[in-house]
Amino acid sequence: MDHYEKLEQCAAEGKIPSDLVLVLMNFYHSYEVAIDENGYSLEHLQNILNQFLDLVVGQLQKPYFFEPFHKCVLEPFDYYHFGLDFFRPLVIFKKSSVYGLENLDAMEATLHRGENVILLGNHQTEPDPQAISLLLEKTHPKLAQEMIFVAGHRVTTDPLAVPLSLGRNLLCIFSKRHIENPPEQKQEKLMHNQRTMKKMSQLLDEGGKCIYVAPSGGRDRVNEAGIVEVAPFDPQSLEMFWLIARQATKPTHFHPLALATYNLLPPPGIVTKELGEKRHAHCTAISLGFGAEIDMQDYPGNDAPDKKQRRQNRADFIWKLVVDDYSKLSNNK
Repeated sequence: MDHYEKLEQCAAEGKIPSDLVLVLMNFYHSYEVAIDENGYSLEHLQNILNQFLDLVVGQLQKPYFFEPFHKCVLEPFDYYHFGLDFFRPLVIFKKSSVYGLENLDAMEATLHRGENVILLGNHQTEPDPQAISLLLEKTHPKLAQEMIFVAGHRVTTDPLAVPLSLGRNLLCIFSKRHIENPPEQKQEKLMHNQRTMKKMSQLLDEGGKCIYVAPSGGRDRVNEAGIVEVAPFDPQSLEMFWLIARQATKPTHFHPLALATYNLLPPPGIVTKELGEKRHAHCTAISLGFGAEIDMQDYPGNDAPDKKQRRQNRADFIWKLVVDDYSKLSNNK
């Protein structure tokens, strides 16, 4: 049974709602075109998409509950390597690149000393964690697999995203742009975020942790000219991570991370509150840029008399580091 027939059968049996059937049909077609362009076989397509559909149906029938800190699930099913195998056929590796390998080596040495690394990066596409792992699996596989991602609620509740989220280490939060929707859940969401931040403090106290966070709180999107822009960083978000890091018993080092992954699975043009967003896969090159350690106390405008202005200046400074690195990535030219 091919992937289209299996999807139609699941729909006929009421295992998957009609709106998701349409989303998956369109995604299947884009995925099929993309991996054919990249030289992968139809047999590979059917196997991976049928497996993905089984995981989606399983999530619809019995939704997985994510704790504030979710550890990647490797048994009895290896979700980590499934996620890599799912997106690998889309990546043109010979045109993809990683810059700043010397900074990655420094981070790895930091982790080996039992100290922590927090990556302050932009965020472009739903499978950014898989994109990072795919480009690091030959040089820094352990760091890539053990990396912890600060993740918004959408990737832990959307049935199409959950099979991929299960394979990652996640600190699960509600982002600022979604925390007041619906209003009656605001307090519950705030309490959840507090539990997540407490768990993050415990992880940093243990040491040897690498955590990725997107201080923008969401994915980059195209501007009116059709150019992908790195979303500005939220100074309050940065301040929270800086405060938690300073309180930890183990030292924490901050580094910028630039990702050029947008074409892999572009986000919708606007931020949506509903789940089940459209997904259109592409065959593309991707790139990463790891920057040198950031001095979180010495930056332009750190002497501003107003505390809020100092925080804004730091956010703008770090954002500019990421933007500068992003402009150097080969597939962003």
